[in-house]
Amino acid sequence: METFIHLLIYSFAVYLVSKFTKLIYIKDFLTAILFSAVLGIVNALVKPIFVIIFFPIEIITFGIFLIFINGLMLIISSAFFKEIKINGCFSAAIASVLISIIVSLLEYFI
Repeated sequence: METFIHLLIYSFAVYLVSKFTKLIYIKDFLTAILFSAVLGIVNALVKPIFVIIFFPIEIITFGIFLIFINGLMLIISSAFFKEIKINGCFSAAIASVLISIIVSLLEYFI
């Protein structure tokens, strides 16, 4: 049950970023739920590989490069959907920061 609630929170955050910014476009909330599920799988399977590969860059930038890795995970996840458009790597990085902030706030209040 807790995983389902976390999925809904993450979906709501993705949908909010989509509706209030022009960084990403998501057609509807159902697509946001499916996108969040795929993003969770991509984060579990692919992200650790990128973290290991780019570890020296992460050390040099004191972890700030992880923002771009998170943006890249958004781009990889959006490749599975026709209804989702991301305007580029920098837009994905900013969107990932906004999504993380919204998720943190929602989890704090819930």
